[in-house]
Amino acid sequence: MRHLETATVDNALDLLHALMATKLLAKAERMGNDAKLKALPQLRKAAYSFCVLEHLHRALRQRDVFAKDGDRWGDPRTKLLAGEKWTAAEPKVLTALGLESEPAGHLAELASALHAAYVQVAAGLPGNSALEVVGGKLKLAKLGKAEEPKLMPPFRQLVTGMLPRVDFPELLLEVAELTGMADSFTHISGADSGMEGFTTSLCAMLLSEACNVGMTPVIKPDVPALTRGRLVQVDQGYFRAENISAANGRFIEAQTKIDVVRAWGGGLVASADGVRFTVPVQTLYAGSNPRYFGLRHKGATWLNVVNDQVMGLGGLVVPGTLRDSLFMLDAIHARDGGPKPETVITDTASYSDIVFGLFAICGYQFSPRIADISDARLWRTNTAADYGPLEPASNHTIRLDRIRSHWGDMLRVAGSLTLGEVRGHDLIRMLSRDGKPTGLGDAFAHYGRIFKTLHLLQFVSDEGYRRMIGAQLNVTEARHRLARKIFFGQRGELRQNYREGMEDQLGALGLALNAVVLFNSLYIDAAVKQMAADGFPVTDELLARLSPLQYDHINFYLDTSRRLWADRHRRGSPDSAAWTAVELSHVFPESGCRGLG
Repeated sequence: MRHLETATVDNALDLLHALMATKLLAKAERMGNDAKLKALPQLRKAAYSFCVLEHLHRALRQRDVFAKDGDRWGDPRTKLLAGEKWTAAEPKVLTALGLESEPAGHLAELASALHAAYVQVAAGLPGNSALEVVGGKLKLAKLGKAEEPKLMPPFRQLVTGMLPRVDFPELLLEVAELTGMADSFTHISGADSGMEGFTTSLCAMLLSEACNVGMTPVIKPDVPALTRGRLVQVDQGYFRAENISAANGRFIEAQTKIDVVRAWGGGLVASADGVRFTVPVQTLYAGSNPRYFGLRHKGATWLNVVNDQVMGLGGLVVPGTLRDSLFMLDAIHARDGGPKPETVITDTASYSDIVFGLFAICGYQFSPRIADISDARLWRTNTAADYGPLEPASNHTIRLDRIRSHWGDMLRVAGSLTLGEVRGHDLIRMLSRDGKPTGLGDAFAHYGRIFKTLHLLQFVSDEGYRRMIGAQLNVTEARHRLARKIFFGQRGELRQNYREGMEDQLGALGLALNAVVLFNSLYIDAAVKQMAADGFPVTDELLARLSPLQYDHINFYLDTSRRLWADRHRRGSPDSAAWTAVELSHVFPESGCRGLG
């Protein structure tokens, strides 16, 4: 009941916001002055009410007024750890984040690291042909395309040719059996399922949601696991966000056991980016943006986090195209599995010094790609130092005293974020007013400027760092292309009216994406091991350039009502210790398998 009360408050204010933004305010702006004057005598009371609503709407958006018992429209300050709760949590938070209650030593180390970075970049500037300082601004040459090893094209072609041709439903069934996915789907009452063919029913629901085709194509009346009644039962009782998240955690863990995956990364680097979906139905959870959704439609953004092993760690649904940086912390903290990333990469977007500060105090290195380095500011703590050719570009000073004076509250914010007591995007809005930071926001901004400057100095001086950022963003873009390939039904439009429906469907899409990545990782590993055994010079450099996001061997567009879940002999689920030892007959054509020649 408390949840429903909070949801009702938020929904009412979402509706007010939608009406004010799309109806009342827009209509008032379109009216000419003469029309307003003529209408005023007849609409005095209505005008007064409208004026009150307009001021209330503005105050709610600027976070000057908060809704009692609201969540999204409530006061995030009331959710921060305080009193006895903070006293109990503080030691664990400080240990986990590697921070201390007294900031002197920490800030001294950061100041020393920043000074050393300036000295190193300035000393290396004469030998850095990509970087210039022109008119007090940095100028960085664009990266050229990295050269591939000569053996890479034939190596990639051979590996791709050894991947088995597979229909998408078969892929989902195989991955579900290998990982025991069905064990993650408990009934809404908390009970486990005792249904016969439960895995088949789950995979059918996963296919219908991820491919955006609905139930009709996957219903097979003569198969008990695929009747309409069974699928409706599974959908309503089992197919929900927390179960999808638990299943995704199984996929993430399973992939780490595959040898070839370690050549792609250690799982400590992640990128966050959004996929835009047009939402053509009436809903409060979509926003306008002509660039992405056209003039007549609204849409939503699926912000997802992907690690350097190409697995999706989770995601959030964002109405419209709000600034991704407001939600990135929430998406990372709510990840479904895998180790905590050390570095978070984003594309060029709306980031701020406060965002850098929040990421840093929570233990992440925020590493956005910088499109135009000439607009970036470099900050310093040592005003007496001479940084040679970088001197004209580094004339902004970080105020460590402002960080010290707010350090206690900054730690409370970090603890509340990491323990999930408060959302990052609510905090970021709270830390600024009318585009200007509050006192606490200003402290976070100065703290963030240390890490932003360290990032910029490394970005302009280290080509490998720039290529790492670009490579991880390429992984995200390739994953988004695969997402579009899978989500082909209903013209790729998201047609859910409610936030929960959007989250469940896009969560299913994320799970299906990870199923493809896991399946490909498994068979790529088997293929490269066979090639090495046959004498091909397989190196880590070659392995690192392979991608589990290829999909030409997967048939997404089959006639599901005819082919899906045909009665056939199914292998039993492998035991947990041996499932990665795939039979080569499933991979290689010379063994009479289903693989490609």
